[in-house]
Order: sequence, then C-alpha cells, then structure tokens
Amino acid sequence: MDLITVENLYKSFGALEVLKDINLSIKKGSIFGLVGHSGAGKSTLLRTFNGLESINRGSVNIDGLEVSKLNVKDLRALRQRIGMIFQHFSLLQRKNVWENIVLPLQCANIKIDSKQIKNLLELVGLEDKAGYYPNALSGGQKQRVAIARALAMQPMLLLSDEATSALDPNITGAILELLKNINKELGVTIVLVTHEMEVVKTLCQEAAFMENGEVLKSGTIEDLFLSPDPKMREFLGENEILPQSGLNIRIYFPKNIAQNLIITQMARNLQMDFGIVWGTLESFNGVALGVLVINIQEDKKEEVCNYLNAQGATWEIIQGGQK
Repeated sequence: MDLITVENLYKSFGALEVLKDINLSIKKGSIFGLVGHSGAGKSTLLRTFNGLESINRGSVNIDGLEVSKLNVKDLRALRQRIGMIFQHFSLLQRKNVWENIVLPLQCANIKIDSKQIKNLLELVGLEDKAGYYPNALSGGQKQRVAIARALAMQPMLLLSDEATSALDPNITGAILELLKNINKELGVTIVLVTHEMEVVKTLCQEAAFMENGEVLKSGTIEDLFLSPDPKMREFLGENEILPQSGLNIRIYFPKNIAQNLIITQMARNLQMDFGIVWGTLESFNGVALGVLVINIQEDKKEEVCNYLNAQGATWEIIQGGQK
C-alpha cells in the first residue's frame, strides 16, 4: 500500500523550473531515497510532502490527503504526523537533550509521557545524556537527539534532508543503522534526500534518481543498479575507459546469480579467452549485486550473448573508448 503518491508535480521559482512533472509512489513502511547531485530538486520535492513548499500544479497525496488542498488546521494536523531531520541538527542550544526532544509535544499542547521519552532516548542510544546540552555532544549525538525529537510525536512518516552529510563516515554508518532499526521496530516510513551513494546502498529499499528537477528513473535498488542510464552510471561511479579493439560487453548480475561463477564457467564451457576490463560486487541494503565489463573477439558475440541469456544475466554492448 502506498503512503505517498505524487502525480504530475510541477514547481517553479519564477522562471526557474525546479520540479518538472514528477511522478512517484512510496510504499508504507519502506525506506525510500531521493538521490542525485546537488541542485537536482531533491530537497524541494521532499518539502512538498509536508507542505513546507507549495506547488504550481499536480498532486501530492500523503496517506489519502491532498496536501495542497488542506486548510491551515488540517495541514498542521498532517505535519504533526510527519517528523523531519536536517543536516545541521537544528537543536536549541539553551535546552538540554530532554527539553529538545519534548519540544514538539509542548508546541502541540500534548501531554508529555516520560516513559515514552525514556524509550526514545534508549532507542537512539542517549539514555545517559538526557540532561546534557548540545554544546557537550558530538555531531553524531546531536543527530540522534534530532531523530528522537522527530519521533516524539509518533509520526507515520520521517523525512531526512541530508541528515548524514555533515558527519564523518564512521558516525554516518551508525546513524544509518539507527534509521534502519527505527524503520524495523516502529514501522515508520522513511524518505531521505542524499547525494551520497553509500547511504543509498546501505539503507534504501527503493529510490528515485533525480537530475535537473526530473526523475530520470525510479524503482527498487536492484532495478536502478541493473539498468542505469548513463547519468545514473556516472552517479554510481562507473566511469569507464574501454579497449578500442574487440567487443566490450557490460554484464549486470542480479542477486540470484551475483555470486555464481558465471564468467569462469563461460570461459570453460565455451573454451575461449577474453579480457576482464573491470568489475565490482557490492552490497545494496544487504543484497549482493555485481557488474563486470569484458572484452571479447567480435566473432564470438553470438556465442557469448546466448550463453549470458541462458544464465539470466543482463548485458549490453558498449563502444570502446566510452567513459
């Protein structure tokens, strides 16, 4: 079941088009990534989900509610069901950890449940830091406070806008594991904006790749990885320098065959030699996916391609010298 549905969404700032006919669906309980380079429109799109950004036309539907058509009271009620975490934490320096976490409850005039707050502190690993002020915390601890604050209203949806980009790699890994745990334990749908491919690989189940205000491709992480367009390949870091002679074949290995010995077996079964230009096997949210570029003699094309088809591999022929 979809929690978020975006249809033909368009937004501009004057003559500047920032979102161009976006169509997306995000499943309830999933972790979904909005990925791409800076300036792609990711954060603007994210902020339309809670009405922080208006739209010119189209539709943003959250849990059956059309965001752009809500009155002030109903929009406020929706926002109380949506938590948000930011790159720079946005903590109040004069309030301690406990006071920062309960702030949304106070603003909404909701009774504070001390047990709930203690559970949140335990969930984010800060049960011994309740009385600490932000200037006494590390960057990772500050982000954990921000996450706990975003969860204080028991939201159905958690929006993350580059929440790990200000953290060093070791701390980033811990925060991503925390978000994964929150999704699993609380069932909160998470939508995150990132330009870091490692975040997508570690955390996301599905994603949309954005460029210049458009969604170029969306789907499961496996689908994005196994059939990327050229710009997506560039984002994945797959810049290639290929032999000019012979025939270059890029082979994608889905999870069901990623760790099989297809290439070794192909060399043996077809009794041929070929060059391995480059390859990689990576984990995407715990799923092993691989890509390999080989170079063969042109007269072996039909034989090799038939073999790859029989093994269930996805492949494409690429021109020598391509980058």
